[in-house]
Amino acid sequence: MSLPLDGMAAIVTGAGRGLGRAEALELAGLGASVVVNDYGQPGRDGSGEASATPAEEVAEEIRAAGGRAVAHVGDVSDHQQAGALVQLAVDTYGKLDILVNNAGILRDRMIFSMTEDEWDSVIKVHLRGHFNTTHFAAAHWRARAKESGGPVHGRIVNTSSEAFLAGSAGQPNYAAAKGGIVGLTTSTALALARYGVTANAICPRARTRMTEDVFAGFEVPGDGRLDALAPEHVAPLVGYLASPAAAKVNGQLLVVHGGMVAIVERPRVAAKFDSAKETFTFDELDELISPYYEDRPPNETFAAAEVLGLKRG
Repeated sequence: MSLPLDGMAAIVTGAGRGLGRAEALELAGLGASVVVNDYGQPGRDGSGEASATPAEEVAEEIRAAGGRAVAHVGDVSDHQQAGALVQLAVDTYGKLDILVNNAGILRDRMIFSMTEDEWDSVIKVHLRGHFNTTHFAAAHWRARAKESGGPVHGRIVNTSSEAFLAGSAGQPNYAAAKGGIVGLTTSTALALARYGVTANAICPRARTRMTEDVFAGFEVPGDGRLDALAPEHVAPLVGYLASPAAAKVNGQLLVVHGGMVAIVERPRVAAKFDSAKETFTFDELDELISPYYEDRPPNETFAAAEVLGLKRG
């Protein structure tokens, strides 16, 4: 019996722990050969010495289950190392079919306290890291499509966050990076569709090393049920988006957690005002716009994520 991803090669970044690990195992379970990338630094803020251990352990876990996997210990925010990562997949498996961008760090701080380095480092790992791997994967797929004279199977799954959708007061760097990833995804989706490649982004909720503080108030079930915030709830969606079955899903943003998937619409116009004369005056704008917000709750336009919210137990 064939599996959905039989014969395909995948890269998962940040796959040594948490969400990336679950995604790598899912893709392998669906038949893909996997390059497990992780820089291996112990601190969730990107601190500490790089280590091969996390990536090697997940690769060995896949091989022990009968799958194919190799480890890559590299920093995807470095352009050359990202290129080497894509080349490793091509050299090892003959091609690349699936790219899952998951690597990231946190350096949380309020906007008035954040340092330049705290801003730059998070943008670099998340947004530049997504760009770097996407750049080399896109070039690979474009060359293959030109050589074959037709579309190829290419799938990109990027990792955004509800911090972008609803805001996160102590994470201006992280929220900005995750918003940028959505823009990168939709642009990539348009650019690569002609080659048979899709690009989508997910906003996952999962209990990992990165989110241990965020979900501290959500208790793990003690009756043997799967934790609603387990990464294993997110991984099946990644497997689906990576498969031929999702060929028509492109340029989309999906929220996923706890057995729930929600497709997020692109922003829509909530209200429209026209000037009475050639252009607006200050007074006219005050008369039109201020009453619109007078009786509305604060941040109502950014409260979409609350509709999808988990209730604390």
